[in-house]
Amino acid sequence: MPNTFQRTSRVLTIAGSDSGGGAGIQADIKTVAALGGYATTAITAVTVQNTRGVEAVHSVPDEIVLAQIRAVLDDIGADAIKIGMIPSARLVSAIAQTLSERDDLPPLILDPVMVASSGDALADAPTMTALKQDLLPHATLVTPNIPEAEALTGGRIHDLETQLAAAEELIDLGAAAALIKGGHLPGEIMRDVLVTDQGMNIMERPRIDTRHTHGTGCTLASAIAILLAQGHPLSNAVQEAGDYLHEAIRHAPELGAGAGPVGHFWSLK
Repeated sequence: MPNTFQRTSRVLTIAGSDSGGGAGIQADIKTVAALGGYATTAITAVTVQNTRGVEAVHSVPDEIVLAQIRAVLDDIGADAIKIGMIPSARLVSAIAQTLSERDDLPPLILDPVMVASSGDALADAPTMTALKQDLLPHATLVTPNIPEAEALTGGRIHDLETQLAAAEELIDLGAAAALIKGGHLPGEIMRDVLVTDQGMNIMERPRIDTRHTHGTGCTLASAIAILLAQGHPLSNAVQEAGDYLHEAIRHAPELGAGAGPVGHFWSLK
């Protein structure tokens, strides 16, 4: 019989832990598993949070974060890397240095986590600067929402034209491609703008009226990462990941009194 074995695609996620399970490392693992991949992790911080907000953040020592990254890449390997919350500028720079030393760096999805769905700040100004200067040039794709894109570019985003301008500026800063998510803009139709070296792609989806959107950024970035790991072209991965997230929001389990998690395993029901 012919050998039909196909290795499971691997995603290393470098991010913080969410005790409520809706965002961060927990959302990343669920997303990668739901889409048929194998998730490994490097935990950057332990957060005390639920759907109502973030109560505390405990940073993991830098050397432990870097050791997690090396342990995974030196043994299991990765077909894509997703980076989320990094709690300090120093750690941002250290992660960038560690990754730049590798000759076999796979596609890297940078989700510049700065503010939680509850509104709690998760990154200070020096961390934002380090993200822009040190990690952005390594990114295959950067996936900010509107507030994050404004923080990175210093401009105001209020429509499709300014979304496009922000994406182009992030590419000028070093990212290979940029996805500016439009969920924070008003309107019944949400528009995400993807800019790559192949041009621009606008993805439109109807807005779902719900408060259960905790972890949407983490989920989308992880979905893109696993689809890239499985060999999908970037534009296709972004489109399919957005469709997956849209249905995950629609099938949210309605947990908690605040911004609840999405339904990562909706397709398995």
